[in-house]
Amino acid sequence: MVIGVGNEFRRDDGAGPAVVSRLRGRVPPDVELVITDGEPTRLIEAWTWAALAVVVDAVRVSGPDPPHPGQVHRFALDRLGTGTGRAASSHGFGLDDAIALATALDRMPARLIVHAIEAADLTQGTGLTPAVTAAVDVVASAILDDIAASRLSATRRGQSRRTSGSRDLGPLPTPAPAGQHWLWRSVATCRQLSGARNDKLPDRSRRT
Repeated sequence: MVIGVGNEFRRDDGAGPAVVSRLRGRVPPDVELVITDGEPTRLIEAWTWAALAVVVDAVRVSGPDPPHPGQVHRFALDRLGTGTGRAASSHGFGLDDAIALATALDRMPARLIVHAIEAADLTQGTGLTPAVTAAVDVVASAILDDIAASRLSATRRGQSRRTSGSRDLGPLPTPAPAGQHWLWRSVATCRQLSGARNDKLPDRSRRT
């Protein structure tokens, strides 16, 4: 499953939906493509118990480091530790909250990969800036690699279980400090999820 998070009418915040558009006709038939505004319950509904969920979203820099529009950050998570405290976010609920809530409800995918694209312009309007447009193609190719790698890994695990009868659980990630979630710890430079969404907007999530 690939989930493009964003608002196509706030310039670079449409990066997630744009990546999903690039992937149409390029992913295996059983890989679902979803576009959503990022409201946590809708994210959870989309990815619940999926073998692999890939989320694409725009991010903005709000710290001492200068922005790098078009730069891509990739985070992969197999299972969460115990540190699921909420971090500060300029737009209230979002991906970080969805992860914490899904963990509490046991509705996480088996593997979650996040591709975050740094935005240059989040104002009203349509069309991505050139740097983000270029990043969209890079992320689409990376997601195809993620899907292929996930399937290869699943095949190898299946072969291993047939020969040994054991279950490979893999290493757990290091728990995040109290009050700080894994994603925000990973983005230590305060690159925050885009504030372009509005939780009061109607649900515009759609399968494509």
